[in-house]
Amino acid sequence: MRLATIKNGGTETAAIVTQKGVCPIRTVNKAKGTSWKTKMFDLILKEEIPLLTAWYNNGGKEEMEEMPGVILAEEAVYGPLYRTPQRIFGIGLNYVDHAGDLGESAPVGFPGSFYKPASCIIGPMDEIRIPELEEAKKTTAEAELGIILGKDCKCIDEEDWEKYIAGYTAILDMTEESILRQNPRFLTIAKGFDTFFSFGPQLVTPDEVPDVLKLNVQTVHNGRVHAGNDVSNMTHKPARLVSLVSRLQGWKAGEILSTGTPRAVHIEDGDTAECRISGPDGFMMEPLINPVVDMKKRRG
Repeated sequence: MRLATIKNGGTETAAIVTQKGVCPIRTVNKAKGTSWKTKMFDLILKEEIPLLTAWYNNGGKEEMEEMPGVILAEEAVYGPLYRTPQRIFGIGLNYVDHAGDLGESAPVGFPGSFYKPASCIIGPMDEIRIPELEEAKKTTAEAELGIILGKDCKCIDEEDWEKYIAGYTAILDMTEESILRQNPRFLTIAKGFDTFFSFGPQLVTPDEVPDVLKLNVQTVHNGRVHAGNDVSNMTHKPARLVSLVSRLQGWKAGEILSTGTPRAVHIEDGDTAECRISGPDGFMMEPLINPVVDMKKRRG
């Protein structure tokens, strides 16, 4: 099953993706007499996504095709999946090729890591805004596979990790690289500007992704593939990352794990940045696309 958050009637509301478009959860509730939560974050916190997935896979998919109130795909306006995770946990230099871009080696004991504030969050087609600071001379965008935690957990084993996730999504993670290169201790500043984290447009439940290691993640710049790599080539693979962090700090439902990029691309005013994630047998996530605006050029 695929879920999204759409902008509808002045609010952001959760919806299920159908062949025709998107069906708001409130439409399902009205038709079925159910009381599913209508906000994505609430669906996660209440652990309703697995129950909703079971309904979808046992006839709900076909039922929705006949429900009134489905919003056509071309009319749907997506927002970020939600805006209030407790943590965004980012992984750095997780593909050897990307580490080489920055003249570094990939961490092997523990993963390179950082936090991003929720204030960074934007959604599909929202502007990535290069900061006005004169020091901001090179902003980069990084396509990444995102993992959404589905429940609170601590000390989980690697073989059990998928039992604790709500699903997968596409991410664009931005870095002000010229500031970071001044001093690695500036990482929080370089990663934490407004609009520096986009995710969505869809949350793909684990049953649609039988082998996450076979997914291919691509950083796309102005419609052209800049770099791509398979999840199997990560130094620290998803099972280890989810399990390790659960043992170090634990996870809270709705937290986001951004697993690292195959390569960053320098973005400038007027560009578009994009994350594409694909897999075997024609599997494809809905691409995540954001336009770029340099705020220094928009002054005055």
